Amino acid sequence: MTAKANQDLKMPWNSLTLVSKCTIFPAQKSNLGDLKLSVSDLPMLSCHYIQKGALFTRPPFPISELVALLKTTLSQTLTHFPPLAGRLTIESEGYVYITCNDAGVDFIQASGTHIHLRDILGSLDVPQEVNGFFAFDQKVSYEGHFSPILAVKVTELADGVFIGCDVNHAVTDGTSFWNFFNTFAALSRGDERISRTPDFCRDSALISTAVLKLPAGGPKVSFSVDTPLRERIFSFSRESIQKLKSKANNQKSELNIVELTGKQSNDPIKFPDGKLTPLTWLRNTISREPSNKNPTAEISSFQSLCALLWRGITRARKFPASKTTTFRMAVNCRHRLEPKLEALYFGNAIQSIPTYASAGDVLAKDLRWCAEQLNKNVLSYDNAMVRKHIAKWEQEPRCFPLGNFDGAMITMGSSPRFPMYENDFGWGKPMAVRSGLANKFDGKISAFPGRNGGGSVDLEVVLAAETMAALESDPEFMEYVSINT
Repeated sequence: MTAKANQDLKMPWNSLTLVSKCTIFPAQKSNLGDLKLSVSDLPMLSCHYIQKGALFTRPPFPISELVALLKTTLSQTLTHFPPLAGRLTIESEGYVYITCNDAGVDFIQASGTHIHLRDILGSLDVPQEVNGFFAFDQKVSYEGHFSPILAVKVTELADGVFIGCDVNHAVTDGTSFWNFFNTFAALSRGDERISRTPDFCRDSALISTAVLKLPAGGPKVSFSVDTPLRERIFSFSRESIQKLKSKANNQKSELNIVELTGKQSNDPIKFPDGKLTPLTWLRNTISREPSNKNPTAEISSFQSLCALLWRGITRARKFPASKTTTFRMAVNCRHRLEPKLEALYFGNAIQSIPTYASAGDVLAKDLRWCAEQLNKNVLSYDNAMVRKHIAKWEQEPRCFPLGNFDGAMITMGSSPRFPMYENDFGWGKPMAVRSGLANKFDGKISAFPGRNGGGSVDLEVVLAAETMAALESDPEFMEYVSINT
């Protein structure tokens, strides 16, 4: 580890003070060869670096000791994740690789002692100060050719600390990122062995001979970074989500009761037991038939929540019925490919599933219908579908077009399954998880597990101000939002 220059400069986003900046190198030299970027990595070269971090209470020891500890354990962690200390390189044929050359990562210490935990946790809208908790200002992943692939920033607050990471999105997806962050935390709290060793194998169908032709100077993000937006965390308790899931899975039967009862009044039915009322007979008959005859088709909690969001945002955007809306979800391909990738395969192993429906259908049909559209798309995404999309990309290699191009798109990222709160650096789990300014546009949603666990979920929702205001006034959506979580 070598320190560059200590500085006392003012940072943007409410004037955080930059205390120091240095380069951290792996504790041991890497013997890992170059890693070729895959068909899931390459499209991310036009995306911003991933920016995720955790908010903690103040540790029971001086910040100077914390900084010294984190520098040491980050160096140790990089030994297990050598690509993060490397750089991107392009060969003469146009193939892009991660060179594991131990070039090092940025480590930044900042001070924001005018900011309290309550300023972050007590605000419905995410305060702009959070953007300053990250090292890079909307850095594009292509810049990993001449910039660090990883930066860690530690910000001291009045009564807490924020540990934020910027990681090149062409090098990691969410699964790989949180495995790194979990390992960093484990080593910091004194665990001597890591339990989740990353897999750097590069012999799957994701590795292609296709070449992505990049423009001079590298690709740019495909959305405007200057559009004014609001960003808010909506929390959903386990009980609220179970209620929503039950509604999505049972609503069809409940509607059938109403429909059949109405029909009976005009078309009398002869009941086998005269003691049963028409409504009781109908309920008993329907209850003997499962609402989902195919158990694999059960609508999940998360799909139910996505359907609620799809309806709420579509209603808030006030589209004509004929307008086509898109709900885009990222899927993990590690277990979908045959042969399967290792669960801790390091790199991007994600593809994006778009589901289309007219605004009229999204709003006129019920929650279950919207959830079923998402569910069918996810269930159909098997090995054949993954390989189909690989072949399609190979025919026309391009960077991922991230954004809301027609005003009617919703893009769901991250996952409530990621172990975001399994990050005890030695004095307790995080108070909250937050992300930076990267890759945010109207309609970008990120899903986090709730701090209380047990199936609770936090949604980080980014919308135009007028859309957000309408969503906050939507009775169907707000019925499920937990105010105090």
